[in-house]
Formats: sequence, C-alpha cells, structure tokens
Amino acid sequence: MVRMKQLAALIAMLCLCCFAAQPAAAQSILRDAETEALLADISKPIIVAAGLDPASVRVVMIQDPSINAFVAGGQIVYIHSGLIDAADDANEVQGVIAHELGHVVGGHAVFQRDGGYGGVSILSLLLGAAAVAAGSPDAGMGILMAGQRAAIGKYLAFSRGQEASADAAGVRFLNKAGISGRGMLEFFKKLENLQYRYGVYSSDPDVDPFAQTHPMSADRIATLTQDLTAAPAWSKRDTPEMLDRFKRIQAKLRGYVNEPKDTLRTYPPRDQSVYAHYARAYAYHKGGFPEQAAAETDALIKAKPDDPYFLELQGQIMLEAGDPKGALVPLRKATEETHYQPLIATTFGHALVATEDPANLAEAEKVLKQAVARDNENPFAWFNLGTVYERKGDEPRTALATAERANLMGDAGTALMSSRAAMAGLPTGSPDWIRAQDIMMVSQTAYEEQKKKGGRR
Repeated sequence: MVRMKQLAALIAMLCLCCFAAQPAAAQSILRDAETEALLADISKPIIVAAGLDPASVRVVMIQDPSINAFVAGGQIVYIHSGLIDAADDANEVQGVIAHELGHVVGGHAVFQRDGGYGGVSILSLLLGAAAVAAGSPDAGMGILMAGQRAAIGKYLAFSRGQEASADAAGVRFLNKAGISGRGMLEFFKKLENLQYRYGVYSSDPDVDPFAQTHPMSADRIATLTQDLTAAPAWSKRDTPEMLDRFKRIQAKLRGYVNEPKDTLRTYPPRDQSVYAHYARAYAYHKGGFPEQAAAETDALIKAKPDDPYFLELQGQIMLEAGDPKGALVPLRKATEETHYQPLIATTFGHALVATEDPANLAEAEKVLKQAVARDNENPFAWFNLGTVYERKGDEPRTALATAERANLMGDAGTALMSSRAAMAGLPTGSPDWIRAQDIMMVSQTAYEEQKKKGGRR
C-alpha cells in the first residue's frame, strides 16, 4: 500500500511537470484596462533596460491565487493574481517582472522535450506504467524511482541555474533602469516567510537545498543584497501617484476574484476610502446586489466624476443590470477619456448592440472596428462586431467575425468553416478576403492536427 501511494505520488508529480509546460492554457487570463495600463507602465523601463522592444513584450495577469509568476516561451510574462494580492506596492511587482525578463533574455526553457530531463521523465513514466499494468508494481516502482532520480536531479540543477541567472539579470535591469531593487528583496523575503510557514528553510537539516527548483530565498537575498543596495536607485520609493494606482488595481482585483464575504472583511463598510469603495463595488456586483454595487460606484464617481475607470465600472454595472441604454452615457465618456482603449470600447460597443436599437448599429460598428484594430485578441469584441454585421445583413463579414473569434478560442473547425463562408462572399483579393484566407489556411492545418490526435486516442 505504501509503495502504491508513492507510485501515485510520483505519477502525480510527473503530471504536474507536464502541466507546468503550458500553464497559461489551463488558467483564466484576466483582462482589465486599468490593470494592463499599470503593468505596461511599470514594466516598460525594465523591458528597455533588458534590450527588448516594449511593443513586443507583454505582461499578462492570470487568475490564480498562488504567489507566482512565470514565462512560458516567447516574450510574455505571466503574473498570478495572487502575487498582486500579496504585494505591498508596484516596486515589488517590478522586482518580479525584472526576474522573469531575465528568463526571457536568457532564453530559458520551461520544459525540454528533446532529450533533456523532460525526455527522461516521460520515458520513465511510460516504462513504469507499463510494468504496473503488467502486474509488477514493485518493478514499476523501481523503474520510476531510478528514472525520476536521474530526471529530477538534472532538472533541479538546471532549474536552479536558470533561476540564479534570472536573478542576476533582473538586478542588472533594475539598476540600469534606475528602479530600486528594494521591492525585489522585499518580495523574496515574502517567499522566505512562506518557506518558513510550510517548514521549508535552509537551516533545517531535513531540507536538501539541492532538491529545490529555486535557490533558497535566504540565499537569494544574501546574494542579491550587495548589488541592489549599492545602486543609486536603492533609496527610491514609489511615487504617491504610483502607489495610488497600485492600491486601486489591487482593490478591484480583490473585489473581482475573492468571495464577497472575504472582500467585505478586508474592506468593511466603515472604510470610506476610494480603494474600499472600489473593492466593495465589485464584490456587491459579483454577489448579485446591484443596488449596493451602484451605491459604491456612485461614491467613486462623486469623488472623481471624470475618472474613466470609475465610469467604465458604472456603465458595466448598469449594462449587466439590464439597463444598456442608461449605460451608454458613462461608457461613451469612459471610451472617449481613454482615447478608445480597446477593452473599454468593446464594453461600450456591447452596450450599443444590447440596446437593440438599429439607430445605434453604425456607432457600434465604428467603435468595435477600432477596438479589434488595436487589440485583435479579444473574442468578445469579435462576437459583438459579428452581431452588428448580422443585424445589417452582411453575411460574409458575419462569417469573418465568427472565424476571427473561433480562431482566437482555438475552435479550428468553426474557424475553418466560417472563413470559407467568408471567402465565398467577399470580393476576391480584398483585405477582408485575404484575412479570411489566412484564417482558413491556419485553421485547416490545426483542424487536421486535431483529427490526427483524435484518431490516435
């Protein structure tokens, strides 16, 4: 029984290693105009210091309560919502971003498939599973343990080397950008406290530092302190404006992802700060209390009548409460104040469509076309634009919008069928026809791959 439990644990660990190769695909990406603006602003100087193009690097937030961040190939840094929740200020988040950009610049692999530790792990899993299936759990356990020792030993050493390299690169980027490394050290101290909480600390004789994927936090802190504290920017702190922006997005995030009762415990009604109103507005809206949500939003608007993000929230609450016509005023203003920020413009376009007034279709088309032109990766914008075309009787462009949306969502079958329908009705050689052709070709390949995988199961 003990050995079978150990076997199950090893298999689970291997499955987790495989899962870690593509974590973003299995988690929900959180998109918010205000949050994305802050993450772009605080990361830009670090990206430039790293020698990268800010237009090619993205910092994306995913909904996950754990305190983590990662890169998964390419130039995208993924930040867990739990990390934003745990941070004290924007500077701590900058420290994490600098570290992750160290992975990007270093070209570090998340999971090797071609003969590295990944290949050993998969091979040992397959051999061990075959032995168990043949009725020899002891033999299977031996194969798994031998294979895993080699695989994990190689992986852990490889991982620690990459993490140390990313730490050093992050220090260079922060110092070059003139950003204090205080946040990086303070965040590592948070990780060290977590290690203590779970009984994992370097002074424990039962903890093997060579059995960790990352260097022990205490060691990281000691290694980095000298380089960071000696930098001219060490004494810099977040400006009051930056701290305010961070506290705002932290409050709205907590209101959105946490249970309403937890949000109200953190931001009780006696707290009349802007951050508390913001968090409670989302909490009440999430909990299905539109009147209380509206009251909290009214307090925000009273404090800052022209704040586009407060206006966006007011319009969203009105729209989802069944008053799309009333939502048009705040959403139009929010869209104009942000110079047609794509996410806010999409919500405005949705409200125009939701009024079901044919007189609003022209404005909805204009707004939504601008939104997808500036942010082509928003399925909801394509859905609404497709609805506009459908109501106008424009079948080819309805099909093209459907193909765009399906392509973004990984629905190769629908994307293929819709792109073909769009090509059949659009003028040959026109920009829309060429775009439909591009989607058709990509979808054809993806659809055939999906069919092959389905046939092998």
